[in-house]
Amino acid sequence: MESRLVIGVLALQGDVREHMHALEAVGASPVRVRRVSEILSVDGLVIPGGESTTMSRLLTTFDLFSPLKAALDDGLPAYGSCAGMIMLARTVMNTRPDAVSLGALDISVRRNAFGRQVDSFEEDLTVAGIDDGPVRAVFIRAPWVEEHGAGVEVLAKVETGPATGRVVAVRQGAVMATSFHPEVTGDHRIHRLFVDGVRNKHGQAR
Repeated sequence: MESRLVIGVLALQGDVREHMHALEAVGASPVRVRRVSEILSVDGLVIPGGESTTMSRLLTTFDLFSPLKAALDDGLPAYGSCAGMIMLARTVMNTRPDAVSLGALDISVRRNAFGRQVDSFEEDLTVAGIDDGPVRAVFIRAPWVEEHGAGVEVLAKVETGPATGRVVAVRQGAVMATSFHPEVTGDHRIHRLFVDGVRNKHGQAR
């Protein structure tokens, strides 16, 4: 019998419970991650939405930043939503000068690119790797990708409105990120896409 993948959710700040529910729904075993030993024991990691500068500060305060960066550099699969995308980026625009990011994705992101909380919106997106209809994307004080390296695969772009063409979902190797929050919609296909990628990396059949 195939063992269930253990997927951690970084549980310092943000919408942890929603991600854990989505991971459970797609057949993974989610665990909360707050310690270095927990980073080292998971098959993959989700960095949730929340407040990226707070998350950055907490990673540093609890001595988790360097071990997490080392794990990502060593190939730990990861998925970040909204603030998680910011944390995984190489470069972050519109952030505090003391904020740090993990550099696991060769992207430059603009923090709060779509505006304030009152500018939150939803849109149906075509996402590469998901063939059974559009994904309802919820954007809440979301970033977008300003630039990306040649090794980064664009999974989705905004399709309507003044931000048409902006990149909002990417993947590079075993690391992926979205500007939007799939964990709040009840549609678990983004989480399944990530978990399937983790399974493939670990050589497990679906």
